[in-house]
Amino acid sequence: MNNDSNRFDIFVKPVLVRILLVAIAMTIAIVIGAMIGYAVGGGNPFRVFLPSTWGHLLDFVR
Repeated sequence: MNNDSNRFDIFVKPVLVRILLVAIAMTIAIVIGAMIGYAVGGGNPFRVFLPSTWGHLLDFVR
């Protein structure tokens, strides 16, 4: 039992942490990129945080 726990801590845990960090970094990059896009387009960059904005974006992608 102790061997399996040790293997998880050594091999699996760092991989899961890296995946989580990459997902967080990608989310932050998408939000910042959308804010910059709104600012360049002449809109309010904080409008990115409205749910209607993301709904419109998802409708556009579909």
